[in-house]
Amino acid sequence: MKRKLVFATGNEGKMREIREILKDLDVEILSLKEAGVPADAEENGTTFEENALIKARAAAAHTDAIVLADDSGLEIDYLGGEPGVYSARYLGEDTSYRIKNQNLIDRLAGVPEEKRTARFVCVIAAVLPGGRELTSRGTIEGIIGTEERGEGGFGYDPIFFLPEYGCSTAELTMEQKNEISHRGRALQVMKEKLQRELPLLKEEQA
Repeated sequence: MKRKLVFATGNEGKMREIREILKDLDVEILSLKEAGVPADAEENGTTFEENALIKARAAAAHTDAIVLADDSGLEIDYLGGEPGVYSARYLGEDTSYRIKNQNLIDRLAGVPEEKRTARFVCVIAAVLPGGRELTSRGTIEGIIGTEERGEGGFGYDPIFFLPEYGCSTAELTMEQKNEISHRGRALQVMKEKLQRELPLLKEEQA
């Protein structure tokens, strides 16, 4: 029977990316809902690492599966790193990203391209059966566009522009995005760590 891996999210877009990138790991990948694990973590950390570990530990308390959780956000240099760790809660958690994106575009009105630099940051934390913890970090650099572009992706993707690709992250194919995105990069590093850990977990189980 395959070992279970629970990713602490209810976001379907995120789960699609995760399943695609981790598909060659010898594990069954489940969302919180699929695993029947409650999402009861209070994200009160001040860094992406802290928040990812808070979420992973909270879920790990309800299951003996490998648990992964991520915390990610957008850092805009001109706005002093905002919205940062508060990206999901920026302007309120229930506010649509269309409104959030427009607000950021408005706040950067008239700011020249060279000062619109930004990055997506993603940290993934893992809690393994037995309590060992791992983290990985991925980033992608870009600039904030002057309008939303693209229907793919989610969140801030339509306003995050990649000059070398000539498009926003919402205009990338799923394959391109998984290869270069902050979450894709963090997941690749975490996948390598888990590939080293899985044989050890089998030995402990034996």
